[in-house]
Amino acid sequence: MRIRTETKNDFKHVFNLNYTAFGNRDDEAKLVEQIRFSDGFIPELSIVAEAQGNIVGHLMLSKAKLTNKVGDKEVIVLAPVAVLPEFQKKGIGSKLIKEGLKRAKKEGYGLVFLIGHPDYYPKFGFQPARAHGMELTQYQVPDDVFMVCELKDGELENSVGELHYPKAFFGAATQK
Repeated sequence: MRIRTETKNDFKHVFNLNYTAFGNRDDEAKLVEQIRFSDGFIPELSIVAEAQGNIVGHLMLSKAKLTNKVGDKEVIVLAPVAVLPEFQKKGIGSKLIKEGLKRAKKEGYGLVFLIGHPDYYPKFGFQPARAHGMELTQYQVPDDVFMVCELKDGELENSVGELHYPKAFFGAATQK
């Protein structure tokens, strides 16, 4: 298996993968497309897992904002991560997440947020965000599924505010 940056030639395969991985619905597949055409897209943080020449997994990290009285701070959100059903439970999602976090850190980002399963993501360093003074009002989710991962030491203690997912997450992309 090979983990690599997504290319334009992968777009159709990634759409189909997300469609299949999320129970034959297109919400996540369309989200990926909307993010790609938004100002929050970071090409190096759209990653695929390839096995025998076929794309079997995909992860996307994109820009978001943490806002408070002082101003905005650029942060990263992880969504979505998808693996074809027949390849799930084989560590592919874990490899994609680890590679994505490594790349986000290399790009200089300090915090990564997500809405996800509280039993899965802590093994990658994610922890409840509200416990660190972060808030999320765009989505109504329990405290234990709104999570943050610190990529730079001290970033959590120096950050507070409300996470704002970009318009792409709500069906409207801000064109580049």
